[in-house]
Amino acid sequence: MKIVITGGHMSPALCVVNALPKEDEVLFIGRKHAIEGDRALSLEYSTAKSLNIPFKSITTGRLQRKFTKHTVFSLFKFPYGILQAFFILKKFKPDIILSFGAYVSLPVTIAGFFLKIPIVVHEQTLEAGLSNRIASFFAKKVCISWENSRKFFPGSKVVLTGNPVRKFSCEAGSRSAIQLSISNEDIPMIYITGGSSGSHAINVLIEGCIEKLLKDYKVFHQTGDAKEFMDFERLQKLKETFGENLKKRYIIAKFIDPLQVGAILKKADLVVSRSGINTITELISLGKMSLLIPLPYAQNKEQKKNAVFLKELGLGEVFNQYDLTSEKLYDLINLMIKNIKKYEENAVNAQKKVSKDAENKIINVLNEVVK
Repeated sequence: MKIVITGGHMSPALCVVNALPKEDEVLFIGRKHAIEGDRALSLEYSTAKSLNIPFKSITTGRLQRKFTKHTVFSLFKFPYGILQAFFILKKFKPDIILSFGAYVSLPVTIAGFFLKIPIVVHEQTLEAGLSNRIASFFAKKVCISWENSRKFFPGSKVVLTGNPVRKFSCEAGSRSAIQLSISNEDIPMIYITGGSSGSHAINVLIEGCIEKLLKDYKVFHQTGDAKEFMDFERLQKLKETFGENLKKRYIIAKFIDPLQVGAILKKADLVVSRSGINTITELISLGKMSLLIPLPYAQNKEQKKNAVFLKELGLGEVFNQYDLTSEKLYDLINLMIKNIKKYEENAVNAQKKVSKDAENKIINVLNEVVK
């Protein structure tokens, strides 16, 4: 089977790719750059290249909800994205398209529809993204991760599969955080991440309290690589001002190899993070205590809803980005680690919420549609 995979959600896509039969041929169509107007490479592009997954990039416009300096240009780029996708699909001749949502997937699904290529959409969120809602009209089947999403799609097309969780994120892993030179002291470890593109707001909050944190904790900090802010470079310079012992406790990375994320999550005592649904799914699967700072301008307050979902399972706390200061964040981290047993007790029941075989259920849907 020849499969085109598209969308901005690399984690569940990789789960499916890893579970496909070896004889299947995969092409990933996505964005080369992470942020519109920024030259930083996207996680999906970097990951596909590192894993030798064939990748074709398209240039298309984001479905924007507020006017920015990129809005008009985005509108003109959308038809161009459809045209690019049309020629890529025409040449590759896939048996099926599997879309994981986000704006980059929509031109591919529209082009695929006109080429009469069957389409399957996977929705990761608790509700439904705009791109996937539009794409569902062109799709043969819509795979949903949570029962809450069913009402947003045509009922006859919906299949509940769950959201794929990286199997390697649940293993101790041969590629561990120790290989990345973090201190092996027996003190709690905090993993800080702003998602695949990083978070400038979280980086700034951490910058204001990192030296104090390092007196009691090891910190693994994924910053992203937004050229507009240069957070990685600034924090790296700050690290160089620390004493040798504190330096060993602080690891900074622009991006993290997906094959290493699991080992880092496994070792972390606390995760400070945005609350995209793939991150939430993995945190629940691992039963990991989390301090969540939702993206304040996410579509339909999606990240806030995801974060509240995890909090209601007793696995974490949710805080508004605009209410936090570095000092408050430092105090919250100390308080949560002090009460870690409370969160660990809730982990067993929370983990039952995540499907352990979602990728194979999605592959079964692909096979049924192709047949």
